[in-house]
Amino acid sequence: MLETIPGVGRTTAEVLIAETGADMSRFRTAGHLASWAGVCPGHHESAGKHKSGRRRHGNRWLGAALGTAAMAASRTRDTTYLGARYMRLMPRLGKKKALVALEHSTLTAVWHMLTQDTAFHDLGGDYYARHDPERALRRITRQANALGMTVRFEPIEAARTHQPG
Repeated sequence: MLETIPGVGRTTAEVLIAETGADMSRFRTAGHLASWAGVCPGHHESAGKHKSGRRRHGNRWLGAALGTAAMAASRTRDTTYLGARYMRLMPRLGKKKALVALEHSTLTAVWHMLTQDTAFHDLGGDYYARHDPERALRRITRQANALGMTVRFEPIEAARTHQPG
């Protein structure tokens, strides 16, 4: 069942089961599991200054398996939610931090699947465009302007049918 997650193969699924024990009752939330595995970002603030946000030390074998899964999922680009998430985070955070975010998302999905005994449901590569279409239009306009072009958007009339004659 875990192999349905993008990037998770048979070996990664076996490591996930071996290291977590497949009994998610010991982790109250998905965040607790992510913290134990060491794939949540650090949060170090002192006197109002944000210090290094290094990830926590965690289970090294689980971290290695999740890293492999995140690299594979990042290559799916526009076809899966995880690929779209990587492409969205990578310019802002950098490649390595975006991969840690994918590891966290993958482990969260694993927790929900094993806790609720449900199958993986991929939101799709176009999830962010469907979720906030105005933001997608602004991004496309900004990219076109950077290339020296102007863009005009017109809505498509879905109810309009072609009548011959």
